[in-house]
Amino acid sequence: MQYGIAIFPDKSVQDEANKWRIRYDPHYCHIPAHMTLRDPEDWDKATLEAVVRHLEQVAAAIQPFTVHFNRVSTFFPVNHVLYFALEDPAPVEKLHNAICGGPLALHEDRFVFTPHVTIGQNMASDELHDIYGNLRMKELSLTSTIDRFHLLYQTEQGGWTSHQSFQLGDAPQAK
Repeated sequence: MQYGIAIFPDKSVQDEANKWRIRYDPHYCHIPAHMTLRDPEDWDKATLEAVVRHLEQVAAAIQPFTVHFNRVSTFFPVNHVLYFALEDPAPVEKLHNAICGGPLALHEDRFVFTPHVTIGQNMASDELHDIYGNLRMKELSLTSTIDRFHLLYQTEQGGWTSHQSFQLGDAPQAK
């Protein structure tokens, strides 16, 4: 089964992102607006159990934090993606680095980790440049408190749903 790890920002950020995602993100109906912390991959039951223990430890060690989205940016020409960018990505990068240790250690990253909320992807170059040209001139100021992250799994219909949520700053639960 495919699993991934993500943060869902506050509803106000999701609502603003969804104004664009509904038209420009083909994944709009499969997952809410989010910041990916770990790309999807297949795990067996033993790996999943080890990952959950690891994520409990990570969550306990990191305190909640606030992020501020202050602009629209793009990954062009590598990917035809538009996204809300963070003023200071350091807190999300710290969480990503902690998650991507232990049983989730990355041996080779495909891309440099850039925390963001996608608002459009798989767009034609002309469309991307047109929309980006308009959006980068608009003021963006969205704030979100990050107090949890989510272990997600992909359903047979292609959507993503939560397997487990991890509250930041919480000690792992005894079982």
